[in-house]
Amino acid sequence: VQLQASGGGLVQAGGSLTLSCAASGRTVTRNTMSWFRQAPGKEREFVAGISWTNDYTSYSDSVKGRFTISRDNAKNTVYLQMNSQEPEDTAVYYCAARAGGRVDANTQAYDWWGQGTQVTVSS
Repeated sequence: VQLQASGGGLVQAGGSLTLSCAASGRTVTRNTMSWFRQAPGKEREFVAGISWTNDYTSYSDSVKGRFTISRDNAKNTVYLQMNSQEPEDTAVYYCAARAGGRVDANTQAYDWWGQGTQVTVSS
């Protein structure tokens, strides 16, 4: 599976961005998909995840109420809508997929990773 993340960029505090993660190479419709992020000098952290059935989502406390994860299985694409962004959201954002299993905040639970897309929020 190849994951291609896109949509990152520079945004002012309070602004919005939408990230996309397009999957190819094999069907990912039954895969749990998640977004993680890594800020300079920090460990990679879980942001949001969505089940392959599209009926379960999970968010970290730091983004709950501001970010929304969704997926379009027909397009093999997962999205992360980021609203009310804060400077603390600045990081490289990675999408990840796991073959089966539930949404998990542990990076080791995931089988495939995208290359990352930079999000910078200015104050």
